[in-house]
Amino acid sequence: MESAIITGTGIYEIPGFVFDQETIETEYGTALVNLGKQDGFELAFLARHGLDHSTPPHKINYRANLSALKTLGVKRILATNAVGSISREIPPMGLALLTDFLDFTSGRAVSFFEGGSSGLAHTNMDVPYCPALREKVLELAPQHGLEVFPEAVYVATNGPRFESPAEIRMFAQLGADVVGMTGLPELVLARELGMHYAAVAYSINWAAGLEEEMTFVSSEMTEIRQLLAELLVNTLKEINSFSCSCDQAVLMMKEPEEEHV
Repeated sequence: MESAIITGTGIYEIPGFVFDQETIETEYGTALVNLGKQDGFELAFLARHGLDHSTPPHKINYRANLSALKTLGVKRILATNAVGSISREIPPMGLALLTDFLDFTSGRAVSFFEGGSSGLAHTNMDVPYCPALREKVLELAPQHGLEVFPEAVYVATNGPRFESPAEIRMFAQLGADVVGMTGLPELVLARELGMHYAAVAYSINWAAGLEEEMTFVSSEMTEIRQLLAELLVNTLKEINSFSCSCDQAVLMMKEPEEEHV
């Protein structure tokens, strides 16, 4: 099973698939992964917060999730992130393809390689999100009636609280376009495992301080979310070559010991 979709707030099913939920034990904890097939195409589907949205962003076991997908043989991942808009070019209900990030999370396990028996490595982030997957998403989006803004910088905050207006002003000055709580360290962990990973953000509100009152459009986005899920499935179905080095980004300084391999 080489393809996976990871979703956040608002997307708890993938159209056209009936899934069986599997509990996968990893050395980092338990992950719940949904496995399905459509016309011979196998897909792993993982809802970060759970299908009942019971896990807050700072409590998600990102290492268990990515380790479980690796165990299943997953090589490429498309993800969705519900975000608040900082850039006026990406309004609520807009979609944006993520191309870079700022990480303001804290207290999260950010690597599989922590020294000692787990080994030590440095991971290249020159091109954080897989360019081959990004290109295919942009190519297929019009066929699904979707307009996807081609470049966006994602800033990750810890949650579960929303950001303050002062924080949003700071993030804007640093170049952030959208803000969310779950994109990191997921991206980094996928890269450490040699996976191709890309993500599409969909905006459900203006970030704090940009409007007089924060309002949400999530309930108005049912059709958009369904079309987005279908786009991600078709992207994974059609991608068959990778002109990128996502799976060669890890500079290993000390190999993990046997039990961590």
